[in-house]
Amino acid sequence: MIDQGAAAAELLASYGRFTLRPGLSDSEIAGVEKEFGFSFADDHRAFLAAALPVGRGWPDWRDGDRGQLRERLALPVEGVLFDVAENGFWYEGWGPCPESAADAVVAARRLLVIVPRLIPVYSHRYLPAGHGTCGHPVLSVMQTDIISYGANLTAYLGAEFGGVPAEPGRASVAFWRDLVG
Repeated sequence: MIDQGAAAAELLASYGRFTLRPGLSDSEIAGVEKEFGFSFADDHRAFLAAALPVGRGWPDWRDGDRGQLRERLALPVEGVLFDVAENGFWYEGWGPCPESAADAVVAARRLLVIVPRLIPVYSHRYLPAGHGTCGHPVLSVMQTDIISYGANLTAYLGAEFGGVPAEPGRASVAFWRDLVG
């Protein structure tokens, strides 16, 4: 798992397209996790420990605007809520849909509290949170339009930035895997 994250950082560095700052220390990672209330997956953690990509699209966990980081963390759930309110989306696993859109949003917000948290990797690409986990596919998340963009972090970086044919993987966490198109 640590090797996967470090390999992903080396791959990104090999492209020479992004500014890579020194990786986050263990105490910086612990501080981010405490501040935002999640744990990075082990490969995501190792990636950020090896190098911290900064610039347009990359979440700057060290010096980034904390409000903007919170917004990015909230975007997957807020996107689902938007589709519930505006597009009549209702997840089958939630049971019967309330009659009014307003009631549906209230119910969905309550139900979304328990879905696995998604953590931004780059732009609207996310990995599931979860210490002790690794090798999750990277998901492209735009409201309820969710696509697997790489079988794992390294495959994603190769596809997104290196022109390597995509190796989509099967989403591995509850709820989000059911929305992958």
